Amino acid sequence: MFSHLPRTVRNKLPRQHGLVPQSRSVARRLPLSKRARGGQVNERLPFVPPEDWHEPREDSTGYRFVLQSPGSGYRHVLTPADVRARLAELPAAFTDPLEVVQFSRMTRKKQSFPCYGMQWGSSLYLYPIEDSLVEYYNLPPKPNQVNEARMFGGIWSQESARVWKLVWTEAAIKDFYLNNILIHELGHLLDDRNSRQADRERYAEWFAIHYGYLPTQHLRRRLPAAPRGMRRARR
Repeated sequence: MFSHLPRTVRNKLPRQHGLVPQSRSVARRLPLSKRARGGQVNERLPFVPPEDWHEPREDSTGYRFVLQSPGSGYRHVLTPADVRARLAELPAAFTDPLEVVQFSRMTRKKQSFPCYGMQWGSSLYLYPIEDSLVEYYNLPPKPNQVNEARMFGGIWSQESARVWKLVWTEAAIKDFYLNNILIHELGHLLDDRNSRQADRERYAEWFAIHYGYLPTQHLRRRLPAAPRGMRRARR
């Protein structure tokens, strides 16, 4: 049934038990996948670890949560209970490689390249959103970004000549994080086939549609079709 999925391994993670500098060197070589807000991604930027590195463990005690304050003017969308309940709906093997889910703090530095979520090593990071549930951008959204937001209830509009905004409701943003962002980042964690960033992103988008959006369609009043650019054929 799941023959098209990657093997459940720890994201090609070399286990290191030596000195701390050696572990840091390993961390820098691991795939790091971000879910940028507004689609403003520059893959040519140098690698700078934006988060604390959580050293992988050899045990199988399940995943844990790391909770940080969201920061002034921001709020976390989900709770640990929300995440645990949603992940429990997936096949158990999907969470075997997962060790940490971190609710990250929004800092001044992170505001310059805001993200919804990120996968790094065996950890998933979820970022807070504005208290107002309104995001502002100085670049227009791409058509696939407009469609994706609409799938989960988010609405893009142009505020002024050079300002665009994305507005969420409480229900819509929770749906977006639970059934898109969280599942998207888990897809990155399970992807042990692809190494190119573009290929990894396509796989994570397919994974989020197949295991996040489609199984929860019945929970939404409006059921827009998934945009073609976010589908991925079986491999």
